Amino acid sequence: MADVFDVVVVGGGPTGENAGARAAAAGLSVALVEHELLGGECSYWACIPSKALLRPAEALWLVKQVPGSREAIKGPLVASAVLEHRDSMVKHYDDDSQAKWAERAKLTVVRGHGKLAGPRKVRVESQDGTTRELEARRAVVLATGSRPRIPDIPGLREARPWDNREGTGARQVPRRLLVLGGGVVAVELAQAWRSLGSEVTLVARGKALLSRFEPFVGERVAQALRESGVTVLLGTTATSVSRPGGQGEVTVKLSTGAEHRADALLVAMGRVPHTDALGLETVGLKSGEAVRVDDQLRAKGVEGGWLYACGDVNGRNLLTHMGKYQARLVGDVIAGKKASAWADSRATPQVIFTHPQVASVGLTEAQARETGLPVRTVEYDLGKVTGTALFGEDLGGITKLVVDEKRRVVLGATFVGPEVGEMLHAATIAVAGEVSLDTLWHAVPSFPTMSEVWLRLLETYGL
Repeated sequence: MADVFDVVVVGGGPTGENAGARAAAAGLSVALVEHELLGGECSYWACIPSKALLRPAEALWLVKQVPGSREAIKGPLVASAVLEHRDSMVKHYDDDSQAKWAERAKLTVVRGHGKLAGPRKVRVESQDGTTRELEARRAVVLATGSRPRIPDIPGLREARPWDNREGTGARQVPRRLLVLGGGVVAVELAQAWRSLGSEVTLVARGKALLSRFEPFVGERVAQALRESGVTVLLGTTATSVSRPGGQGEVTVKLSTGAEHRADALLVAMGRVPHTDALGLETVGLKSGEAVRVDDQLRAKGVEGGWLYACGDVNGRNLLTHMGKYQARLVGDVIAGKKASAWADSRATPQVIFTHPQVASVGLTEAQARETGLPVRTVEYDLGKVTGTALFGEDLGGITKLVVDEKRRVVLGATFVGPEVGEMLHAATIAVAGEVSLDTLWHAVPSFPTMSEVWLRLLETYGL
C-alpha cells in the first residue's frame, strides 16, 4: 500500500523546501523526500560555505582601504578561525534545525533516495535498503538539483579532484591549489583559498573570465585575482592529469606545453542535472537530461500535467534564488492559482562575492543587441561617487545600464565595486518592474551613499 499525499516533492534543497512549504501553506499534504541533508547543496556545500570563506577576506580588504583602520591591522587572516566560522555557518553539517523547520511548515520528511515509479508514484529507498511507496493525488515535483560536471580529460577522474563540495569544505589549506575553470565557482574559490594562504593557479580555457557577463567584469576580477597573488592563465586547457593512487601531488599538463604541480586540484567547469537515477524513463522522459518545462514549470511530454520540475533540474536558470522563485510559483500553481515564470529569463539577479563584488541583473549589452532591440548603454565610474570615496580610498569600480531606447526602460544593469551586491535589488526592481527612466529620475538616492551612482548614470544618459 502506497502512502498518499496531495504533493510529493523529490529533493529537499532550498528549491524543494520552498515548493513543499508553499503547497503546504495552501492546505495541501506534502511529502518531502531527501537522501542527504535537508537544505541541500546551497546550504552545506555551495552558497553558504563559500561566502563564509570569502567574507573575512573581503572585510580585511575593505578595512585596509580606510585610513586609521588599516594601521590597526597587525597580520593576515587566521585560517583556522575562518574555517571554524565556515563550519558554524553550515551547522557542522547537521540538518536538525532544517528538520525542525520542515515540521513547523507541516511537511512530512521522508528520508531516502526518491525516484519516479510511474505516473504520480515515487519509490523511496532508504539507506538500509527498505523501500516506501508514495503516491501523489495532485502533483509530483522534481527538485533534485545538479552536480558538478567533470570533463573527459585523461587521468582527471582517477586523480580524485575537488569539486565544489571539497572546495568549500576542506579541513586544511592546501599549500598549492590548481583551479580549472573561469566561472563564478572558480573565481570565488580561487580568491577564498588564496586569502587563506594557498598558492593558487587558475586555468581558464576562455580568453576572459566570467564570459557571460559584461566584458569589464572578467577584466576587473582577473586584475583583482592577480593583485592578490593568484596566477591566472587564460586561453589555456588541461590536456592530462596524473596523480598516482589518487592522492599526494597532482601533475597537470597544459595546452601550452607547461606542467603544473599542486597539492589539490579543483574542477569548476559547469554542472549537469541530477536526473540519471530519477526514474524518468517510467514516465516517458529521457534519463540524464534536464526536465524541460513550460512557464508553469510543468514537465513537457508528460500526460496529465501532474509532473513539475523546478530549480537546476530543469536547466532554465542554475541559481539558488531563481530555483526558489520557481518553487514558489510551483506551489501556487499546484494550489490552483494562476502563475507564470518569467523573471528567470528576463530579470535574473546575480552577485559574485569576490572583492570587488560583481552584481548584475537582466540582459548584458550583447544579449540585448542579439534580440534586435534598440539599445543604448551608459557607464559611470563608481569611484567618482562621494559615497564610494567615503567608504574607502582607491575603491574604484564601474557601473553600466543597458537601456531600451524605444520604451526608455532598463533592460540590464551591472556593477563592479565594494559591496555592490547590496545595491542590486534596486536594479532588479527597475528591470522586473520596467520602470521608466523618467520615473527613475524621481527616485532620489540618499547622500552620501554609493547608490548616488544611479543619479550619475541617469545624468550621463541625458536626463
